[in-house]
Amino acid sequence: MRLNFAKILTGCVVALFTTAAFGDKTMFAYIGTYTGAKSKGIYLSRFDQEEGELSAPELVAETKNPTFLALHPTKQVLYAVGEISDFEGKPTGAVSAFGIEKKTGKLTLLNQQPSGGTGPCHLAVDATGRCLLVANYGSGSISAFPIASDGRLEESKMVVQHKGSSINKKRQNGPHAHCIVPDPDNRFALVADLGLDKVIVYGLDPAQTLLSPRQAGLITPGAGPRHIAFHPTNHVVFVVNEMASSVTSMDYNPATGALKELQTVSTLPPEFTEHNTGAEIQVHPKGNFVYASNRGHNSIAILKWYGPVRKLSLLATESTLGKNPRFFTLDPSGRWLLAANQDSDSIFTFAVDQQSGLLKPSGAKVEIGSPVCIVWKKQ
Repeated sequence: MRLNFAKILTGCVVALFTTAAFGDKTMFAYIGTYTGAKSKGIYLSRFDQEEGELSAPELVAETKNPTFLALHPTKQVLYAVGEISDFEGKPTGAVSAFGIEKKTGKLTLLNQQPSGGTGPCHLAVDATGRCLLVANYGSGSISAFPIASDGRLEESKMVVQHKGSSINKKRQNGPHAHCIVPDPDNRFALVADLGLDKVIVYGLDPAQTLLSPRQAGLITPGAGPRHIAFHPTNHVVFVVNEMASSVTSMDYNPATGALKELQTVSTLPPEFTEHNTGAEIQVHPKGNFVYASNRGHNSIAILKWYGPVRKLSLLATESTLGKNPRFFTLDPSGRWLLAANQDSDSIFTFAVDQQSGLLKPSGAKVEIGSPVCIVWKKQ
């Protein structure tokens, strides 16, 4: 059965919601962090969708460097990477499954598995909920894990090691898988590999926990593709390039997984010449606007998507009011954007103008140590 193309699983965010949820006043927001003096693991806030405000974050799971999170599509389970290079005495990162207490949102560790490579930085659950996919940045590999009936993770059934390099010998002397995203039809999984300057397409068989390499879309050498977002209706993939501070749009064939570059647009104003790296990318639910974060310029780039002519244009940039916005997310309604400033330990809320796509600070802010991921869950 073909799944709805409008169902999006994007770069670093997974949102569980229905149309009815848009009328609900409050949602859970789980926050992943880099742990240290100001953070101990995964935090939970309650998000007021009317006011655009987060409650003070509370620690719900103490775990090391849970820098990316994903929710099971039907079960009360949350998954997290452990962005580390040593787990149980072996040179690998970790991935964890947590049970969610439905009323309170509190987490209980179900189990952990080695991630199959070093420095895992991204993960996603396929649409059927049978398979967890992980990108290991350090080792440049991807892994696939069967999900048991209770949401626990079984041992990885396959690890695919990428090979090769690109032109920047400092950053691209080997592969660096930075994200893995199932496509909206759940037939393919796309991997952005920063070290190879490629978006690699794999056939996805969640029932068998199987990834089979198909083809690759090439990105401009030295650009460093980082995260991926799908347009809700236009069969287009948007890629934020970390090293080039740009967004590449690519035609996507959902029948074959084939990719073809359409356009690449800078995420920076022309007058800015200081060091910057791109980080997160998301598409507005209506499909009219694309957002990408700049670390250095410390802003959100607002790009207009002209669907009929399949073109992108940079409209403006908006300060995130902090340092190093490694992550941001749109709430499920598309009314609010939350920017997570890793180096200034803050999350700010911005109102999204539904006509222009522009952002306006709402005045809402919470403090939390090194926030780097936010996922939404209906209460």
